[in-house]
Amino acid sequence: MLEVKGAARTFYPGTSDERRALAGIDLTLTEGDFCVVIGSNGAGKSSLLNAIAGKLKLDHGSILIDGENVTRLPVHRRARFISRVFQDPMLGTAPTMTVAENMLLADLRGKTPRLVPGLTAERQALYRDRLAILNLGLEDRLDAPVGLLSGGQRQSLSLIMAVSNEPRLLLLDEHTAALDPKTAATVMDATIRAIAEFGLTVLMVTHNMSQALECGNRLIMMDSGHFQLQVATPEKDTLTVPDLIERFHVKSDRMLLQA
Repeated sequence: MLEVKGAARTFYPGTSDERRALAGIDLTLTEGDFCVVIGSNGAGKSSLLNAIAGKLKLDHGSILIDGENVTRLPVHRRARFISRVFQDPMLGTAPTMTVAENMLLADLRGKTPRLVPGLTAERQALYRDRLAILNLGLEDRLDAPVGLLSGGQRQSLSLIMAVSNEPRLLLLDEHTAALDPKTAATVMDATIRAIAEFGLTVLMVTHNMSQALECGNRLIMMDSGHFQLQVATPEKDTLTVPDLIERFHVKSDRMLLQA
């Protein structure tokens, strides 16, 4: 479903600050895969997501979704294929608009602009059903300004907005990292439920190794733009956090991977 072929990108080439973010990597995801990517800061995780989403131009390589080459498509053209949830809960929602209005914006994302009825009773009923998946009571707060929600509620809303159009690929960019542990666990539980509910293909970046082992059917460890480790279920299910630390090898970076 997703094919990344020979993806390469170097920042500041030919200077003392030259840094290879992606070193000609290949990645294939099949329908329904849930792939988790871990690695230290600067390993290339966000560069990989940015390249797939269209925010980062590749020096070499190609990206295909369902066989269609999207390498040269800008972010807004890839919106019909891809949804993304960022680390910052404030990035995915409009604070002065209501929960229902934010949901409507998500519904219209990536579609051809045209005059359509707005927040109909039918749409609001659909939004209540979708938000009920979260178990956060947001289905009863459709008229509340999003700016009044907690960080965890806003991130959970961002998640539902991202999956509401059933994208071909969902990108999760450390989407629980800015939350306290209890809220992060709540959002992650909601994430698992939403992925199962909509049957999505997912690529998730995290620093949390326990989370990486508990979630998904595939695991990739990145370092200096390379894939240092790739495992899939059932081998993935046998790994432990100490196993990952041992395989990472770089002692100075171990503290950047959370147990």
